[in-house]
Amino acid sequence: MFLAVARGLIAHAFPILIAQLASIGMMVVDTAVLGHVSSVDLAAVAIGGGIHVSVVFALVGVLQAVAPVVAHLHGARRDSEVANVLQQGFWLAILLAVPGILFLTHPGGVLGLSSMDPAVEAKVRTYLGLLAWSLPASLFYRTFYAFCNALGKPRVLMGIGLLSLALHALLAWGLALQGWLGEPLGVAGCALSNVLIAWLACSSGALYLAFGPLGARYRPFANWSRPRWATWRELLHLGVPMGLSNLVEITSFTLISLFVASLGATVVAGHRIVANLSALIYMLPLSLAIATMAALGQAVGARDRARERLTVRAGLVLAAGASSLVGLLLWLTAGPVVAAYTDDPAVRLVAVGLVGYVALYQFFDALQTVAGHCLRAYRVTFVPMLVQIVCFWGVGLLGGGWLCYRWSPPLGVAGFWLASVLSLIGAAALLLPLLRKAMQDSERLL
Repeated sequence: MFLAVARGLIAHAFPILIAQLASIGMMVVDTAVLGHVSSVDLAAVAIGGGIHVSVVFALVGVLQAVAPVVAHLHGARRDSEVANVLQQGFWLAILLAVPGILFLTHPGGVLGLSSMDPAVEAKVRTYLGLLAWSLPASLFYRTFYAFCNALGKPRVLMGIGLLSLALHALLAWGLALQGWLGEPLGVAGCALSNVLIAWLACSSGALYLAFGPLGARYRPFANWSRPRWATWRELLHLGVPMGLSNLVEITSFTLISLFVASLGATVVAGHRIVANLSALIYMLPLSLAIATMAALGQAVGARDRARERLTVRAGLVLAAGASSLVGLLLWLTAGPVVAAYTDDPAVRLVAVGLVGYVALYQFFDALQTVAGHCLRAYRVTFVPMLVQIVCFWGVGLLGGGWLCYRWSPPLGVAGFWLASVLSLIGAAALLLPLLRKAMQDSERLL
């Protein structure tokens, strides 16, 4: 039974992994292209990209509540109610897009947290201002993304993701480096490409919903309902803590670029490369966690306690083992991997010095990621949010700032990465017992 469940998770997680890698590959393309433009452009995308991803992940986290709700309904054989949840998710995406656009077009409050070169700040503002107009498309697409994953139908996401990545690589290269619009646009060219690709992915998802097999079965665009507070209340009850958890987790890494901006563009650029590599590796446990959440949510909805236990165990074992192996491979190949990102020897030196931290924390990151997503399947989201605030902001960011600037001697950017290792160990140590309690509570309710 364990092997059967594990094979099911792998089959579900593989298309998600490809889709996730394609998504994060958009950021990798920006980094690789701008690494051959200038260190100023690379620093700008490091800071601006971190802010943008933080906003998107926070808002997407709220919309991800669609996944456990749909999974529960599907597991309980209440498929007639599924389309309404998706429709209400789309309405919620429209609402959430408004503050997100305002924040990205007026980022002064966040940029004021750190002193940076005026040239870098100007490029950051340009980058964020353009990306703001991709936000509605990103939120619509991620609602569709959560819906497909909850029903165990992730293959279309893989196809859309691969197409988006290929087109973005071409457009970013042409606009940022080759001057397809008259002159090389640098960071602005990458932003324009991201906007176009976001709306393409959104349109592709809408066409699939309208004419694909899920559309024929669930008819998500038929009998369109107005916003319903009862469904919104359920989604927000689950989704707001999930969104805050996403915000806390992602900013514990992305805001490092902002906090070390005073150390110079070279340090920020080196950190950006390692942050990209970390994000790429994170897609492996995240994909397994998403697959585990969907399978577990369906088991909870069906009240199949044996399948619940096997699903949790398989998700933890697969994610921890695979992530540890990939981390080891990264550590062994750090030099040539970093060299593919930049021609600047100083930036390479910074990046290679940070890779070891990424390899070190993979095991604990995998455990806390899967545990957190399993708790979402049990509709436990508030306490995990508190755990992540303490670990990722308290230990990771505050502790990292202390190690970076106040430790004797100051550790520089490495202090933030050392604190990140400690924060992930703490999160895993707290979330795993919480997951065990949620499983026991579920068994008592049977």
